[in-house]
Amino acid sequence: MFNAWSRRDRPLEDGTAAGLDGFAVDKTFLSSLKGILLETELALTFIIFICFTASISAYMAAALLEFFITLAFLFLYATQYYERFDRMNWPCLDFLRCVSAIIIFLVVSFAAVTSRDGAAIAAFVFGIILVSVFAYDAFKIYRTEMVPRAAQGDQQ
Repeated sequence: MFNAWSRRDRPLEDGTAAGLDGFAVDKTFLSSLKGILLETELALTFIIFICFTASISAYMAAALLEFFITLAFLFLYATQYYERFDRMNWPCLDFLRCVSAIIIFLVVSFAAVTSRDGAAIAAFVFGIILVSVFAYDAFKIYRTEMVPRAAQGDQQ
């Protein structure tokens, strides 16, 4: 029936922290193509955030917001926590994240290069590289996740 110990009050077993069993990091995901793309996007958005902080602080919010969104997706995918939210269309959300980041970083990068500051020019260069990484990520999501699902829907 009911145990004297609730799940929350049980003593720790095998040195694991209580409640963190569901947050085990999948190391194979981090070395996969999707994991490497997310890690690259995360690193480039952080570099752009630093460049904008050093030169034009008005544009740093876009880079910081995209950094946190990419970090959240990396966490959700690496821990496979996204599988608990089975009603959400994760490939579509990831695709929209990439497309919106492409638009935002194109606009912000070209706006920043007009200041002719050294850090702003560096942010422009890294922004163009980041846009290409996001475009490749969006292309891979579309080809591997969205097109096969649409073909399955046509066959039914």
